[in-house]
Amino acid sequence: MRTYAEAGRHWRATIADAQAGDRRALDELVAGWLPLVYNIVGRALNGHADVDDVVQETMLRAVDNLGSLRDPDSFRSWLVAIAMRQIRDRARRRTPQRLDENVPPGEAADFAELAVLRLQLEGQRREVAEAARWLDDEDRQLLSLWWLEVAGELTRRELAAAVGISRQHAAVRVQRVKERLEVSRGIVRALDGACPDLRDLTARWNGRPDSVWRKRLARHIRGCGYCGDTRESVVPAERLLVGIALVPVPAGFTISLALGGKTAAAATGTASVGWSAKVLTALTKPAVAVTAGATLAAGGAYVVVQTPDDPPARAAVVPTAASTPATAPSAPGPAPSASASASSSASASERKAARYGSVVDAVDRAPDPGTPPVALPERPASGVTSSGGAHATMNHRGDGVTLSGQGYVLVRWQISPQYRSGALVMPSWTGLRGRLFHVASGGGRRMDDPVGGTDATATGMGSKATGYTVLPSGTQQMWQNEYFYLTGSVTLTVNERGADYGLNVFPTTWDAVEKDVTSGPAQGAGRYGLVRDTGEDDTPVPQYVTREQPADPATVPQASRV
Repeated sequence: MRTYAEAGRHWRATIADAQAGDRRALDELVAGWLPLVYNIVGRALNGHADVDDVVQETMLRAVDNLGSLRDPDSFRSWLVAIAMRQIRDRARRRTPQRLDENVPPGEAADFAELAVLRLQLEGQRREVAEAARWLDDEDRQLLSLWWLEVAGELTRRELAAAVGISRQHAAVRVQRVKERLEVSRGIVRALDGACPDLRDLTARWNGRPDSVWRKRLARHIRGCGYCGDTRESVVPAERLLVGIALVPVPAGFTISLALGGKTAAAATGTASVGWSAKVLTALTKPAVAVTAGATLAAGGAYVVVQTPDDPPARAAVVPTAASTPATAPSAPGPAPSASASASSSASASERKAARYGSVVDAVDRAPDPGTPPVALPERPASGVTSSGGAHATMNHRGDGVTLSGQGYVLVRWQISPQYRSGALVMPSWTGLRGRLFHVASGGGRRMDDPVGGTDATATGMGSKATGYTVLPSGTQQMWQNEYFYLTGSVTLTVNERGADYGLNVFPTTWDAVEKDVTSGPAQGAGRYGLVRDTGEDDTPVPQYVTREQPADPATVPQASRV
């Protein structure tokens, strides 16, 4: 998948620097991949108290053995395989313990509840997260990988390798897990209902999902006209999981990477300075580095200090030597978009005289299908850090992410008129320090392009049957992928109030932007991307941007204030 591959050059450099004992590179590597490991382990163990220990052991083993990794491009699959081995080892070591019957059901938050609360899942998305509670341990382990595969964080090859089976066998096992997940969704739906027979059946149930009660409840649902009557169309789980992959790592979650006695002994027992010795030296340096919502303090302790639930950080963060990565795969499909801004054709003298912020992105004409974009200038990029990590998902009003540094950022739109159509309150950029440009649009389509299929009225903004998401008058129509260049710091906030939409935010690279906007029709898309960047200060700035920090970001004026 392209989620991380398109930032491959960045990760290769980061891994090489970390292998050479660079503390900052090691910090960035751990902070960038901690959310992925935390989600795999958290879902596989359903938030068990052992999650912290298994995540820590996984990261320790990855750090300790990083010197043996010969192919940086295989880092993700290598890390996932380590996590799955630790999960299985934990299952083998665990001794069955009798549940404390005095603890009320639901008093301890499991991972499903954490996902619902932190991602604010509703409707059928919430149903899928809660259904995971009803799966057996082995199924839940595979679900933790399949969930991330559907969301674009893993490939099927990596999933199969992590489980230790062939891709063909993985396909069979994933299908079985999907079937059991659908049965479990039916149980969650039924328990939310008012069937009197089901109330009688569950009178003696302690409220804790297990395989015995799953079978009992599934048998009841199959024979019950009330519980089996699904009046709402059930959306396949894989469609619901897209965009809700990574549950934020909880604030205060700590990973101590100060190497233990075994590693220290290995380091000092070698004739030459080896990998372990380099890491031991790096981790004992009295320094603090801040990246992607985590802090590496003296002694090698990683403490998550910022999550999407916290107020956005206002202080600028010094960017690391390379950007915190991750580009999402561009979505196929048709797309028009605004043609290059009028200022892009201005004379050199006019461009030279233009002041930053004097050209604001406004409504313009979409390019014709098959029209290649102009060249994308390459601006300096020392790296962008994000308070939401390498992949921030924001679905509800008030969700925000603070970006700091110098480099490129991808904002991917997810509009859901099938859940709630109507007027859309645009997201806003606030507290800008430095400069922010809207440099390109991609993803193969504009959101108001036809999406194909049997409904000729359907676009990315809705359809006649579901209703349409409507932009404020005078607002530039979005593409699926919108690219920005930042030098400084800024906070992006979702102002959802009315139409249902979400944003995925990824620090990215110039290579990824250029590849997206120039790889249109050859991949079956209806449009190439659109380049707005002139390389000068007259490149458009986002429409809803301000240097102010209003109490309600939804009040930011449509005309930018920079």
